[in-house]
Amino acid sequence: MPTVVFIGTGRRKSATARVRMFPGRGEFKVNNSPYEKYFPNKLHQMTVMYPLNVTETLGKYDILVKVQGGGNSGQAGAIRHGIARALLKADDTLRASLKKEKLLTRDSRVKERKKYGHKKARKSFQFSKR
Repeated sequence: MPTVVFIGTGRRKSATARVRMFPGRGEFKVNNSPYEKYFPNKLHQMTVMYPLNVTETLGKYDILVKVQGGGNSGQAGAIRHGIARALLKADDTLRASLKKEKLLTRDSRVKERKKYGHKKARKSFQFSKR
């Protein structure tokens, strides 16, 4: 196990990602499987790799991620947030480029709770006059 480890925690919707990053040759695993296998959808793969592409650090770090909760989209967003935070700990000069792309801000949008008398949070049952 490498001695220098950069840790970042990312959150999105109800997903939480714990990112461990250390200098290496670009190995990327999510829950002990390659990220391409964990996220077969190309959009999610691009979301996860976005902080590395922005900072041009692709292939410089080995990344191990443990992610839980939420769905595919939330997990991809949480990993992106965690990677951005870990990159910031690794090299503070990347702050400007990460902040410009809004990668350090947690996306706080979560599902609104269902209200009584409604079908969902805002959707009502069909109105019948008679």
